[in-house]
Amino acid sequence: MRLSTRSLLPATALAATSALLTGCFAGAESATGDQGDGERVRLAMMQPPRSGLSPLTDDAFKLSRWSTAETLVKLDADGNAVPALATKWRQSGRTWTFEIRDGVTFHDGTKLDAQAVVRSLTRAAGAAPKPRILDGVEVTTKAVDADTVTVTTAAEDPLVPQRLSSPQLSILAAKAYRGKSVNPLDAGTGPFELTKVNGTSSASLDRYDGYWGGKAKAPGIDVRFVPDGTARAAALRSGEADIVEAVPVSQAALLDEDLITEVPMPRTNTLYLNTGKGAFKDASLRAAAREAIDAKSIVEGVYEGRADVAQGLLGPALPWAAELRTPVQRAKAGKADGETVTIGTFTDRAELPEVAATLQQQLQKAGFKVKLDIREYANIEADMLAGAFDAFILSRATVLDSGDPAAYLYSDFASDGSFNIPQLADTKVDAAVTKAGETRTGETRRKAIIAAEAAVLGTDAAVPMLHERVIQGDAAGVVGAAHDPRERELVTADTYVK
Repeated sequence: MRLSTRSLLPATALAATSALLTGCFAGAESATGDQGDGERVRLAMMQPPRSGLSPLTDDAFKLSRWSTAETLVKLDADGNAVPALATKWRQSGRTWTFEIRDGVTFHDGTKLDAQAVVRSLTRAAGAAPKPRILDGVEVTTKAVDADTVTVTTAAEDPLVPQRLSSPQLSILAAKAYRGKSVNPLDAGTGPFELTKVNGTSSASLDRYDGYWGGKAKAPGIDVRFVPDGTARAAALRSGEADIVEAVPVSQAALLDEDLITEVPMPRTNTLYLNTGKGAFKDASLRAAAREAIDAKSIVEGVYEGRADVAQGLLGPALPWAAELRTPVQRAKAGKADGETVTIGTFTDRAELPEVAATLQQQLQKAGFKVKLDIREYANIEADMLAGAFDAFILSRATVLDSGDPAAYLYSDFASDGSFNIPQLADTKVDAAVTKAGETRTGETRRKAIIAAEAAVLGTDAAVPMLHERVIQGDAAGVVGAAHDPRERELVTADTYVK
């Protein structure tokens, strides 16, 4: 086991955090009374539901990770669309036609058909706010016959199948839509049926024996929401949980290495430099900041080696990026000469304030005078987007909901991008990110995405430092838990506890 540079957790703290979980999973049994097919999977999750598990919000990813709600399309490891509730599809201009899988029933026993798909996708398209994956996209869904639907967009969109893979576009039974909010209880099509939700504390799922893809190996799942990372790690050590998501870096070294898995995430820790005003309006000073950053020391010191030094904006979770990337031409570095800059970041991700402190030292060594402004994300986002800082440190998901980086590159670096922290206005970047978004999926699109990445990196508006890993804990008896860099899968039909 690796030794941690941090102090070990006192025994009293271990006892206290373990006590938080003691009894949480005790006495859990399937509502169906099914026994004899192994143990129920006890799952400790990081974030409690924010919107009553509505699939139109980020809570959709919980439904996906529990294998209770499903979409028309899934993504393979390379981000390509593959069949799920739809078996095949074809494009004709602005319209895509999808064939619906036969023999699928919802957990309430009703049948999946074209009208059910239209109902779910129409509700999502008309939601306020819309699911992120439909931001700026007009979608109309119609039933052609009982087994066929068409999805039409206002402009031709090569990414429609990938968009439909988003957990926020899950297909649910009619009963889910009877109220103002969407209720996923007993309404999905997955191998596990959501049977009970206790607010923000717990949830229960039972195996759905009528699942179209075959009977799940575990009789059910018992979920507890444990926001405290120390308590989640303690639950794995004490045997109170079988699977623990998002083990903090500070706790990983205290666990048996055989129980943890590090998965490269499509998430990059990046220093955004304000190109619109202040010191970093000068390209040579942006270059000086880039050259001053020692990402390796941040990975080793702050992340204890549990991250990957960035070579670009897109990391090892997208292996094709490294294969296509070529050297980027950048401006020559100037001299800081005591220029004062303010770096902002937030406390919600525990490592970011430490990253900020390390960067402060590195930039000061290069001749900058550096001030830090660190707050909770909710209290700093508006200033960040308004360009109030000379630089901002952000841990940013680079594939968003479609599994495709083009939308991220546009939102973060196009002149009219909705998340343009560096206030970048560069015609070459605009052209490159627009082309990437319009190119058909496959190798040609990937090359266009890498060209767009190169255009961004050439401006030094963003300095990618490291790619994060998600650390997942699986008890010794767990078999078949998913280790998904997109965090869409966790417990699947093949997961069980010996």
